[in-house]
Amino acid sequence: MSSLSIILKYLLLGLFQGFTEPIPISSSGHLVMLRDLLHLQVELTGLSFEILVNFGSLIAVLVVFRKDLIRLTKNGLRFILQKDRDNEATADFQFIVFLIVATIPTGVLGFLLNDYISDIKAVAVGYTLLITGAALWIIRNLHGKKNDGDLTIKDVLIVGAAQAVSLVPGISRSGATIVAAMLVGMKRETAFRFSFLLYIPVSLGVTILGVSDIVKDERFNELMIPYAIAFLASIIATYFALKWFANIMAKGNLKYFSFYCFVVGILAIIIFTR
Repeated sequence: MSSLSIILKYLLLGLFQGFTEPIPISSSGHLVMLRDLLHLQVELTGLSFEILVNFGSLIAVLVVFRKDLIRLTKNGLRFILQKDRDNEATADFQFIVFLIVATIPTGVLGFLLNDYISDIKAVAVGYTLLITGAALWIIRNLHGKKNDGDLTIKDVLIVGAAQAVSLVPGISRSGATIVAAMLVGMKRETAFRFSFLLYIPVSLGVTILGVSDIVKDERFNELMIPYAIAFLASIIATYFALKWFANIMAKGNLKYFSFYCFVVGILAIIIFTR
């Protein structure tokens, strides 16, 4: 395989991962299918690669939600350090606690099922995409009433459990969390914001825990340039995909992603069934 061919394939993988990460069609599922279609060996798109492109998407999410993060950080510290706490500081500190609580199910399930999840086949992704499509179809017309301050521990645990299920390739993380959030009564904008702020601690944890895997990767130096290209591609693609998805979410057009998951899921089952 020529150097140019490898670079082009990693560029495509980075763009695919970045574009599909924020939208509800499963980035991990698309990576599994694309890897098989491009006939890339498992070691060429292994853990180091996944960690790097995931970190690229994290950077894009941090940029898009930077105002929310700055406000939450300031008010969270104000709640901890000051005796006189206003309603805004209290509400934002509670929101931070809810994000931490909702992250726990993902960490537990990810630790227990990591070996099984990493071995999933492309044909199985077809079936899980059908599940994602069905879930998005169910909530297509929902209009919740809950804002940030109306959330409960039960609400965020349900959303956290949905995120844990999305560890399975083909079950979209953003789709699962937004579906769960809207089913417990959140407004669209609240569900959208909670979903992607919830992505941050999970993605950050994966990145930190994966540093040792990158260091131990014997082929990292050999693939440094393709990896770097995929990393930059994932940042750019995630940023624009997230902005695009925000507009679609505000208009309540999730049904189009449902149609997409149904079509791609059926095609995957047909193509990858051996």
